[in-house]
Order: sequence, then C-alpha cells, then structure tokens
Amino acid sequence: MLLGDPKKAIIKLAIPMIVAMSAHTIYNLVDALWVSGFGQDLFTAAEVADVGTGALAAVGFVMPFFMMIIAISTGIGIGGGSAISRRIGAEDKKGADNVAIHSIVITIIVSLVFTVLFFSFANAIFSSIGAVGTVHMATSYGRVIFAGSTFIFFINVAVAILRAEGDATRAMYAMLFGAGLNIILDPLFIYTFGMGVTGAAVATILAMAITSFILVYWLFLRRDTYVTFKFKDFKFKRDIIRDIFRVGLPASIQQLSMSFTMLIIVILIGVSGGGEEGVAVYNTGWRIVMIAVLPLLGMATAVTTVTGAAYGAKAYEKLNTAYMYAVKSGFFIEIVLAIAIFFLAPFITYAFTTSADAVHIQDDLEMFLKVTCLFYPSAAFGIASSAMFQGTGKGTYSLVATLLRTVVLTVVLALISTYVLKGGIIGLWWIIVIANLVGSVISFGWGIFYIRRLKAHFLSTSFL
Repeated sequence: MLLGDPKKAIIKLAIPMIVAMSAHTIYNLVDALWVSGFGQDLFTAAEVADVGTGALAAVGFVMPFFMMIIAISTGIGIGGGSAISRRIGAEDKKGADNVAIHSIVITIIVSLVFTVLFFSFANAIFSSIGAVGTVHMATSYGRVIFAGSTFIFFINVAVAILRAEGDATRAMYAMLFGAGLNIILDPLFIYTFGMGVTGAAVATILAMAITSFILVYWLFLRRDTYVTFKFKDFKFKRDIIRDIFRVGLPASIQQLSMSFTMLIIVILIGVSGGGEEGVAVYNTGWRIVMIAVLPLLGMATAVTTVTGAAYGAKAYEKLNTAYMYAVKSGFFIEIVLAIAIFFLAPFITYAFTTSADAVHIQDDLEMFLKVTCLFYPSAAFGIASSAMFQGTGKGTYSLVATLLRTVVLTVVLALISTYVLKGGIIGLWWIIVIANLVGSVISFGWGIFYIRRLKAHFLSTSFL
C-alpha cells in the first residue's frame, strides 16, 4: 500500500486516523461540556462545586502543559515513525524493528522525567501564570494529568508505530476505544462521585491506562505487527537515536512551540483584561478549532507515512502527488467546515454556556468562533507541508516553518496587539488568524521548492 498509488495510500491511511482523531476531539469537546456544568441535573441531585466557568478556566491553565505532553510524545512518535517508514521503503525490516524498540525505550525514560518534574511543582507553576481564584482546581486537575502522563506518552508513540507500518486501522481502534471510554467515565467521576473538574482528569488517565494495556497486548504479546520487539539484547545505537531525534526533536520543539504560544496567549488574555473568563473562552473555543482542523491532522499522519516510504524508495513523483493531493483535499474540506462553524457559532456557544455562571461569556465565545474560522482553509497548506518535511527526514525544515507561524508571527504580533495597539482579547483572536494565514502560505511555497529540488537532483544524478 505504501509503495503503490499515493492517492489511495493517503485515503486508506487518512480515513481511519480522521475517524480516530474525530472521536478523540469529540471527547475533548464533551469533556469541556461536562466541566462547564452541562447536564449536571441528569447525574446527581447534589450541587457539584468545581464545575462551570471557573473549572473551564482551570482546565485552560493546565492545557498548555497537557499539550507539552502531547508535543514531546508526538515528536518521538513522528521521529520513530518517519524512520520506520523510510526503512520499510528501503526494505530494511531489521532496521525498522530496531527503530521501534528504541522509540519505546526513549518514551518510557522521557515520560518518567516529565512526570516527576511537573507533578512536584504544579501549584507554583499555575500560580505564576495567573491562576488566582482557580489555582486549587488547576493544581488538582493538573497533578492527576501529570501523574498519568506515562500512559499518554506510550499511547502516542505506540499508535505512531502502527501508522508507520501502514496499520492505521488498529491505531484507529485504540484511539476510538480510549475516547469512547473517556466520554463514559467523565460524568461518572465529575458528578456521580462528586469530584468536579478533578474527576475529569481521573477519567482521562483511567481511560488512557486501559488503552495502553490494549496496545501493550498488540505490540508485545500478540506479536502480529510488521515490526518485532525483542528487548532481551537491546542496546542503544547512536545512529538510530540520531535518526529518531533528527526528525523527532524538531517535531517536539515544533509542538512545544504551540504549547508555548498557548501559554503566552493565556497570559496576554489576563493582561488584556480578559481575566479567567477570557481563558475559559480561549480554552473552549480552541477545542472547536481542533475539531475543524482534525481532517488536516488525520491527512498529515498519512502524508508523513506515504512521503516517508516514497522518499526511501526515491519515488519523488509519488511523493509530490501525495503532498499535493493532501493539500487540495484539505483546502476544500476546510472551506466547508469554516462556513458551517461560522453559521452554527450561536448554537455551539449556547451548548457551552447553559450553567448560570457561564452565560456571560456567550458573546465572547461566539466572536472567537466566527473570527478564528477564517484561517481554517489556509491551514491545509501549512499542516501538509510540515508533514511532508517530517516524512522525508527534514524535521528541521518543519520546525522552522512552524516556529515562523507560532513564535515569530503569533507571539510577536500578539505582543504588539496587546501592548502597542491595545487590541484586547478580540485583537488576539485576529492575530491567530493573520499568523496562521501568512505562515501557511510561506510553508507551502517552501514545500514546493523543496520537492522541485529533490526531483531535479535525482534527474541529474540518474543522467550521470
């Protein structure tokens, strides 16, 4: 499949991942609904204190750090997956096995370091970034997430390994199961057990733990995957570590830059006078954004795998076909979604503001949704370009393109909007749109230039 028709490969890999990511993103959306106080009367007659706007704000303060977990684990997964795909393309089974083993071992080590560090300093971290009235909720929620971060790390890397060998279907099953279980457990822990926002974190980690056990069975016990895991004689090999981190480290930094940007935006919301209500709007609204762009994220995982295999086989025309197909498909899909969300914004907003203390953020949340939907179509160009760079082993290129969008453009322009133009939180929403538009166009131009150079170099060396 990976070495056949690139368009069919993109579809076969992308559809399961889009379905899986849809379930995961819907879980995030439902999670926010439960935390906001939606449907409280359905599960308990007693009043649960830690829900509503304050709880949404608390989750918003934790979200940049949760995204850090996702960023680092995704980076390791992308680095390992890219290396596996390239070895499959080069018909190097033993090399693919070795990369998979290294990816798992590195994941366990890094996750343990992260858990100890952030769990210990949770209260100080959230206090320092502006969580005043909600610091106890943020700390309680965050510590549970940090304590179970090893499960999140493992799932992201294990799923990346399955995708890298073309087994997107089982990757989809794992993500669907985890998201579905999370949706079921959320109201149970939040309302029935009266744990409030902390219960949402417990439900998340419990669902992740059970999903991890399923993946452990598939990879290490059932042993029917393409790659084989033999830890008995394992030894770190410098060239494999270098190959994983050559793509994985830039990918992690790339994802971390997004977490950094979220953190800066959260701080600037406070400076702009938005307060914890503004953080609640941003946290809730960004979940809708993630639903809108998830078709692009699903295709991006396919692009990384397919272009990686094509690059390993030196089939550069197939590489270009896969890349352009993903860009065009994503562009038209996002136009439809942008129009839909723009007109459905009032109804979406209402669902998240049913509790008495959340009604006052209705207008701000609706405005966020209507403004940010304007960058959805352009995101197809930037996300596909980053995925293609990662697939071909050019993790640094992907990193630079993302840093341009998230740090150079978003953060710098957000600072100017806040301190110079006094644009308030509405100004911050427009900065997100402008930065993504400009950054995506630049990334796409770079991607086109890079592929042309690959094909030209191949033709010149073939002629010689």
